Amino acid sequence: MKRSDKALRIGSILDELYPLPPIPLEHDDPYTLLIAVLLSAQCTDERVNRITPLLFARASTPEAMRKLSVDAIREIIRPCGLSPAKSRAIHRLSEMLIEQHGGRVPDSFEALEALPGVGHKTASVVMCQAFGRSAFPVDTHIHRLAARWGLSTGRNVEQTERDLKQLFAEDTWSRRHLQIIYFGREHCPARSHDLAACPICSWAASGARKREEASRRPAAKQPAKAVKKKAAAKTVRVRRAGSRRAD
Repeated sequence: MKRSDKALRIGSILDELYPLPPIPLEHDDPYTLLIAVLLSAQCTDERVNRITPLLFARASTPEAMRKLSVDAIREIIRPCGLSPAKSRAIHRLSEMLIEQHGGRVPDSFEALEALPGVGHKTASVVMCQAFGRSAFPVDTHIHRLAARWGLSTGRNVEQTERDLKQLFAEDTWSRRHLQIIYFGREHCPARSHDLAACPICSWAASGARKREEASRRPAAKQPAKAVKKKAAAKTVRVRRAGSRRAD
């Protein structure tokens, strides 16, 4: 099956499962979305959504965030991980928004990626979800599924983004990004996944890919009785071998 045909079929499945996928990170405006996405690096959305209300109760604008110390920000966001770097980035980018952008989040990739702690994926999320601009954010999960489904070579996230943009219509990029994230969480986990039973992997993944991932799945645990029986049989064989050597 051609990649383009796969993409059409996958898109239909995703639209049926998630017709209006919500943005998983809770926010009120472009600034709070930017901060939430920054905090989500190597952290679950669920945890970020527990922490951001605490942070935004103290500071939900660049002006208010600048008044907090880096240490105060770090103490609040500590559960999200990487708090030393994230707290410095949040404080400095808030200052830069005031100094360079009138306290507003810019709506260009160049300006967003010039902010501390803001990479291309974070900028892409803000561009498409806050400003409705064309972008296809690719995180590690989307990168993994695109390779698993044979939509991309999977060499790096930059190549995956280019491949997905070519395969899916531009006006679907924003929702496809969210749909693939939700599908990965609910149907297509990274580990211990039975590709043959997956609504997409069952037909989209190659036979070689299915065999490769099946070989990496941990073997099912055997009942304790069976394990003991095997151990006892091994002991008997060892004793018999030792007896024959002694003879």
